[in-house]
Amino acid sequence: MAPSLYWWGKETHRGTPVVVKMENPNNWSMVELESPSDEDFMYPNHAAPKGGRNKNAKQLTWVILLKAHKAAGCLTSIGSAFFSLASIVRRRVASGRTDSTDTSLTENQTMKSRFYTCIKVFLWLSLILLGFELAAYFKGWHFGASDLQLQRLYALTHPFAVKDAFDLLYSRLVLCLGCFWIKLRKIKPVPKQGPADLESGDGDGYFPMVLVQIPMCNEKEIARPILDDSDDPTTQLLIKEEVHKWQQEGANIIYRHRVIREGYKAGNLKSAMNCSYVKDYEFVAIFDADFQPNPDFLKRTVPHFKDNEELGLVQARWSFVNKDENLLTRLQLINLAFHFEVEQQVNGIFLNFFGFNGTAGIWRIKALEESGGWMERTTVEDMDIAVRAHLHGWKFIFLNDVECQCEVPESYEAYRKQQHRWHSGPMQLFRLCLPAIIKSKISIWKKGNLIFLSSC
Repeated sequence: MAPSLYWWGKETHRGTPVVVKMENPNNWSMVELESPSDEDFMYPNHAAPKGGRNKNAKQLTWVILLKAHKAAGCLTSIGSAFFSLASIVRRRVASGRTDSTDTSLTENQTMKSRFYTCIKVFLWLSLILLGFELAAYFKGWHFGASDLQLQRLYALTHPFAVKDAFDLLYSRLVLCLGCFWIKLRKIKPVPKQGPADLESGDGDGYFPMVLVQIPMCNEKEIARPILDDSDDPTTQLLIKEEVHKWQQEGANIIYRHRVIREGYKAGNLKSAMNCSYVKDYEFVAIFDADFQPNPDFLKRTVPHFKDNEELGLVQARWSFVNKDENLLTRLQLINLAFHFEVEQQVNGIFLNFFGFNGTAGIWRIKALEESGGWMERTTVEDMDIAVRAHLHGWKFIFLNDVECQCEVPESYEAYRKQQHRWHSGPMQLFRLCLPAIIKSKISIWKKGNLIFLSSC
């Protein structure tokens, strides 16, 4: 008897998946399997209700495989549809048959102006939300449902909700719009005068003295001529041998080892800047021990300082030699690519400020000295010096097209330690720098952005 087609008909089986076994075209068989019921999942074989039918694991496996095959077929159809749509769009663009008929230069400029206005509106809205959040925090305002009689309005005005909305609006929307504008207009920092060609006999090039510092601690796998905080004798020996080799080749290099390791990396850099030879240099380039700058790194970064006395920092972006090592490194690549491509580049173009990344950057020594130098008060000494330098009027440039190779953590334990250090310091820095930011003479717009960056 055929199963009933109506819900009030007699109860039918939940389904009869079929498995076809074919060893060869002339010998095949068909096996009918009944899909498991809810009771089969509730009771084990030995505890099933009396009279109930037990299903074995093999039957259940075949049923799941059949359902998975059906789902895979559905996904394949969707993928084929997307590929077909992409092919159609590509052909239309290649043939010039698009829906856009706006070819007037005047109309194009108007569109760009409106787009830029939208970006500014979103930025001002972000500042208003941030101001409201700060006022609610310092005034101790608590908007409850009994006060406003509107539970939804309470949720929207809750400090954490406002912060989440602001983070989403600023970090994802405003910054991405800014990055799109930079790509659209092809905006990039350009030095006033490029590096001279030494082989051409041009003696008017810009070649200031640059001090290179490589702070490290117990990193014997990647040891180079550096500022050493290591307490491992093997690492110290490797560094001394490397320094001696370069000295034999005529390089002006000094090995400096701290016995008392106060202040960690910030203390190491502060100690190095107090050396007598620093007065002979105008700029200092800082690299972590695992960073490998290209031979033309200084030629592509230092010229930006020429005839730009307000410039305090030139920062290069990072590239990663082990980005395809495993899933963890690929995920880090996505996160850090957004940080450099969007956050750093947009803030550098529109505000002349961003957080120093602690490495792959060149500082004007005068900017470090006027800003108070390296301080050991937080674990994010790079962000600390950047905030203080900006408050003293120094400008920053981020070079998205100048890369410095390095490595990202390949194990979860190394990644966890790195992220703990990166995220434990910003709130401490925010509390320390907030009074100075509020009292500074920079514009309200820059104050708001600086407060947001120093708290993230």
